[in-house]
Amino acid sequence: MNPTTTDGPNVVIIYADDLGWGDLGCFGADDFDTPALDGLAASGVRLPQWYSNAPVCSPSRASLLTGRHPAHAGVEAILGGTRRTAGLPPQPTLADGLRERGYATGIFGKWHLGADPAYGPLRRGFDEHFGFRAGCVDYYSHIYYWGAHTPIHDLWEGEDEVWLNGEYLTTVIARRAADFIERNAGRPFFCYVPFNAPHYPMHAPEEYMEQFAHLPTGRRMMAAMVKAMDDGVATILDALDRLGLRENTIVFMSSDNGPSIEERNWLDGEEVSYDGGSAGGLRGHKGSLFEGGIRVPAMISWPAGIPAGLPGEVIGSMSDVVPTVLEAVDGVAPADETIDGRSVLPLLRSGESGPDRLLFWEYEGQLAARQGRWKAVLNACESMRADVAVPEGLYDLVDDPGEQRDLSRAHPERFRRMREELERWAERCDGWRREQAS
Repeated sequence: MNPTTTDGPNVVIIYADDLGWGDLGCFGADDFDTPALDGLAASGVRLPQWYSNAPVCSPSRASLLTGRHPAHAGVEAILGGTRRTAGLPPQPTLADGLRERGYATGIFGKWHLGADPAYGPLRRGFDEHFGFRAGCVDYYSHIYYWGAHTPIHDLWEGEDEVWLNGEYLTTVIARRAADFIERNAGRPFFCYVPFNAPHYPMHAPEEYMEQFAHLPTGRRMMAAMVKAMDDGVATILDALDRLGLRENTIVFMSSDNGPSIEERNWLDGEEVSYDGGSAGGLRGHKGSLFEGGIRVPAMISWPAGIPAGLPGEVIGSMSDVVPTVLEAVDGVAPADETIDGRSVLPLLRSGESGPDRLLFWEYEGQLAARQGRWKAVLNACESMRADVAVPEGLYDLVDDPGEQRDLSRAHPERFRRMREELERWAERCDGWRREQAS
């Protein structure tokens, strides 16, 4: 398709990394403030029942950019992990769709959908790329140094390696994103900002650490990293305001999954668990299909198109972002049967929850489904650690958002129906895998 001009809204997507449901002021954090993100939520709709399509980085990002569930998008595990996947297979992305509609497209931050340039963002619809390709880097040297391999420097401007040793990456990412907005102020743009904060390694400038000297060590580091990211968000929003673009810009913000309690979150080289992130009372962490691993803080603001202050009752997921944005741009929801998500734009504009749709998750042998207030799990674990899986459970998320009371025996018929739906869903995932392997 040849590029066409459009008067549609600009699009900015801000993606945090391992940010828990309880790590923002507007989601209940009471030990530090996040004024930029709290203000963003107040200017639009806060989404307390929003989900990642996976409890870990790479598949979550694949769903966000393709509108497909991880198995359908071809990315189900953490890239670079034990299950080898080269990267996001060729397929339409949100960047492709917006570029076809005349948008400038840029990504600033963490890619993690393929370290090889053949799978890089410039091959998946983006005109510009600044950031790193793998899963994490040191915030100051921008070197990946985990695992049994030689440390690798991983910072790129397009396909050219760049060296900014000593510059704090969260701040650099925000400035690069703001610069992209300034350079493209005269045309519609899509600015994707996947921060690596607050993913390990746990690094923050001393000026931020000093602000939270009263907090325990782990929480102090988390607060400092999130505060630095919040200031980065302020840099981006200030650019939109200064250029007169804020009114007609969609700004969506969320996290790729829940907070991490990985041992790799070591501070100062100590081999101890780091529990600085907060799931806000939800059960589980990163790697879990309990709520703490997949329910994420989210918000959307579009002053010209979505009334501020409405209740965010919709139960949605990252795969809904593509159809929602494309409907905002085109005026109609995309008629694309390969997209698994659905547009929630009408619900955002009305403040209604909509019909009780079924949402599904599958990750490393775990299965989960939500329909309305009910959630069923099979073989769910608490985190990425080798903990004991819960064989099965049914939870009422309205009365019990912390998933503490298994109601599968009290409501056997409901659990049976949801279990059958989950098993059919797992078969559909197997079908997608077979298609990709053929």
